[in-house]
Amino acid sequence: QVQLVESGGGLVQAGGSLRLSCAASTRTFSTYAVGWFRQAPGMEREFVTAVSRGGISTYYAESVKGRFTISRDNAKNTVYLQMNSLKPEDTAVYYCAATAGGSSRSVQAAEYDYWGQGTQVTVSS
Repeated sequence: QVQLVESGGGLVQAGGSLRLSCAASTRTFSTYAVGWFRQAPGMEREFVTAVSRGGISTYYAESVKGRFTISRDNAKNTVYLQMNSLKPEDTAVYYCAATAGGSSRSVQAAEYDYWGQGTQVTVSS
């Protein structure tokens, strides 16, 4: 069982930045690809970005490409999501998720085995 805990969410003005963290409980964290998803009120959960086990390969949704950066530190069992140039439409609960059999191209929520509880990101206009 892998526990994931997100942190770093909050309220920020449009154009601002936030960095989310996802800390994992497992020592085998490097064997999981990790993704970030988000869910706005009344909307389905959507893929944001994912990173491969070693951190070399990444993949982004078109809506965040060039603004968000995913990275990981396997020594710290942590994945980061740096979010710059935030827009009001980025407002959502952000979730990190880990997949044992997937990759950085795992864009479907069903591909992920473990999920965090989510952290709220609110971008004001």
